[in-house]
Amino acid sequence: MTQAAVLVETGKPLVLMEISMPALKPGQVLVDIAWSGVCHSQLNEQKGLRGPDRYVPHTLGHEGSGTVVACGAGVTKVRPGDRVVMTWIKGEGLDVPGTVYGSALGAVNSGAISTFMNHAAVSENRLVRIPESMPLREAALLGCAVPTGAGIVFNNLALKPGETIAVFGIGGVGMSAVMAAALAGAGKIVAVDLVPARLDVAKAFGATHLVNAGHEDVQAAIAEATDGRGVDCAIEAAGSRAAVETAFRAVRNSGGRCVVAGNPPHGTLLSIDPFDLIRGKILSGTWGGESAPDRDIPRYVSMFDEGKMPLEMFVGREYGLGEINEALKDLEDGRVLRPLIDLQGR
Repeated sequence: MTQAAVLVETGKPLVLMEISMPALKPGQVLVDIAWSGVCHSQLNEQKGLRGPDRYVPHTLGHEGSGTVVACGAGVTKVRPGDRVVMTWIKGEGLDVPGTVYGSALGAVNSGAISTFMNHAAVSENRLVRIPESMPLREAALLGCAVPTGAGIVFNNLALKPGETIAVFGIGGVGMSAVMAAALAGAGKIVAVDLVPARLDVAKAFGATHLVNAGHEDVQAAIAEATDGRGVDCAIEAAGSRAAVETAFRAVRNSGGRCVVAGNPPHGTLLSIDPFDLIRGKILSGTWGGESAPDRDIPRYVSMFDEGKMPLEMFVGREYGLGEINEALKDLEDGRVLRPLIDLQGR
């Protein structure tokens, strides 16, 4: 048996319950979870903003860290005792799409990875082994926030030294993008958010211009920062229609690139001027920053060890599993940058 926070009904708080662990399938790994991040994707699932959910009741959480306890047949990538990052992004290894836990309610569904629980059966290809030098708390951020935000900068955009960039939405993904843009040598980094405290942290991570979208004309502020040209690149990580549309307008003509990473509510439609496309602006999406976890996560661990990625600055508050609904609410209200769930104090 283990404890998990389960989505029983969309629009309702998660329910803390005991669930029974199934026998490991070939390709699955039993992980004793130490830390879990909380992402807007889970908030959208809990609130029902991703459309009808045919899998409830189900577990949640897609970035975390922990220690391998046991391995199913065929697993060669990790072994018991290994410290691992847990990520929703597929990497090398066997792929097991999901599993089913038991509970007093009956069957509880789970995807290839879940992290809002003390122990989980995880698909081998969602795990990356990390060295002892990497703290498990900060390692949890390498499961989604960092590979998505930094991955957009390094992989999608291949940002060149001197290029200008605007980042809309300074949460875990957006802050990772600001951090990566500074590492890539961006000429100007414009951070856009509604929460002043987040903008202050963005400045500490290397943002050169701060724009409070609740009090300023964002497009005008970006035009002023770039002498009317527009930025070379924009990243939308706020998860709103307005942010996507403004980010696309903010990039320059003739090759300005806008990448959408946020999660607007299901059914959201965008309004863009097609002439912007004709003028050479590029609008695209991203799937986890097009990250290859087994290549990129070790790279980020090295950057952390070298002091280039101060991931401890992401963590404003730690929560227990019993405080998961408070963590989701604090994330929704902008009171925390990236909530982390401490699963070691059970």
